[in-house]
Amino acid sequence: MKPFSLLLILTFLVSCNKPLKGNELLDKAISYHDPNNNWSAFNGAFNVTMETPNQSNRITNIKINLPQSYFFAKATRDTITTVFEVNNNDCKVSLNGKTELTEEEIKTHRLDCERANMYKNYYTYLFGLPMKLKDPGTNIHETVETKTFKGKEYLVIKATYDANVGSDIWYFYFDPETYAMEIYQFFKTDDSGKQKDDSGEYILLTEETIVNDIKMPKNRAWYYNKDDKYLGTDILN
Repeated sequence: MKPFSLLLILTFLVSCNKPLKGNELLDKAISYHDPNNNWSAFNGAFNVTMETPNQSNRITNIKINLPQSYFFAKATRDTITTVFEVNNNDCKVSLNGKTELTEEEIKTHRLDCERANMYKNYYTYLFGLPMKLKDPGTNIHETVETKTFKGKEYLVIKATYDANVGSDIWYFYFDPETYAMEIYQFFKTDDSGKQKDDSGEYILLTEETIVNDIKMPKNRAWYYNKDDKYLGTDILN
C-alpha cells in the first residue's frame, strides 16, 4: 500500500473516533429537531394540558410569534381562566374575562406583568429547546459525557449561564444515534456557584409532535432529583 493511501486511511479512522464536542452535539440535535431552521421565525399556536396529582387538569392555549415579540397564554383550571399577553413591552392580564381587577385578585392569581414575562420566558425556553441553547448568555461546556439514565445510555451536554441570564446548571440528554433530546435536568447552585445535588428536577420527554415543521416533545413528565417524586406531566396537543 502506498504511504499516501495509508495516511488517508489513518486520518479517516482518527476523525471517526474523535469525540464530539458540546456545540457539535448541539448542532446535531438542532438538525434533528429543527432541520429547516424554523425556530428563529416561529409563529404558531398550540395547547398544553398539565396533569398534576390530586388536581384538576389545567389547559393552556399558547401563541408565540418570535418576529413580532408576541406571547399569549390563556389558562383554564376548573372555573378560573387567566390570560397573560405580552406584545413587545406592553402587557395585558385578565381574570375570567375581566381586566379591571382588585388588589386581592391580582395577589391571589399573581396577575401582573412580571408573571406574564415569566410565562413568556418559561414557555419560549422549554418549547424552543434545544434551539434556545444557542441564545447569548448560554455556555455550552466542551466535554460531552456518556451517562446511563433509567437504563438507557445518552450523550449529555452541560449548560451554564451568564449571571444576568440564570444561575441554574442544566444537563441535556440526547439519543446517541438520532440525537433526539429525551431528557433535561437542572440543579440549583449555592452562593459559590457549586451545584446542589439535592435540588432541582429532571424532565422525561416522550413521543413527538410536529409544530411548524419542528419536532417538539409531546409529553414532559417532571420529577424531583432528590427523591424521584413525580410532579406532573405537560402534554402538547
